[in-house]
Amino acid sequence: MDTIRLYRSTIGKKAVMAVTGAALFLYVVAHMIGNLAVFAGPDALDAYGRWLRDIGVVWPVRVGLLAAVVLHFVAAYQLTARARRARGRYRHRRVVQGSYAARTMRWGGVIIALFVVYHLLDLTVGVLNPNGVPGAIHANVVADFQHWYVVLAYTVAVLALGFHIRHGVWSATQTLGVTTSRVVGLGVAVVVCAGFLSVPFAVFTGLVS
Repeated sequence: MDTIRLYRSTIGKKAVMAVTGAALFLYVVAHMIGNLAVFAGPDALDAYGRWLRDIGVVWPVRVGLLAAVVLHFVAAYQLTARARRARGRYRHRRVVQGSYAARTMRWGGVIIALFVVYHLLDLTVGVLNPNGVPGAIHANVVADFQHWYVVLAYTVAVLALGFHIRHGVWSATQTLGVTTSRVVGLGVAVVVCAGFLSVPFAVFTGLVS
């Protein structure tokens, strides 16, 4: 009962947002590092994919990510609804400067969610991939990013992710009392975006083939 009471509170919902956000962020960083295996050649990337399946982490990670995404979304929605109700009581108050960041987080979350669905159908299920051969990760990636519209969609999604990470890391480090929290958030976002975008642009420009 204490756990339920805590979750119903604003502090509890923010805690859920923080924990699930941290878990998702760690996955994003691990996924980005794994993607960079494409620069080591087809055998390296395909072997990396086989290794993940062989050690049996693929489905547990997927289930954990789904749970984290659902909890993150629900908590975010409930906090937003609660904030709107509070603003309705005090309409004379000036709109806070954080409203732009909040809107960016919401729309960024929608873009990321839509892209994840496409990404799964493309490189996981393979039904939207031009090559679509199970296990041929490198060939599937190359087949994908030879098309400008796929690179564009990927870029938009990664930039939305970058804004999401920038605000999330900024909020987390600010809570911890880091005075350079904005710089830290921007720096982390830039590194993550650069890591993810290096793959499609390397394929599109012919550096990886």
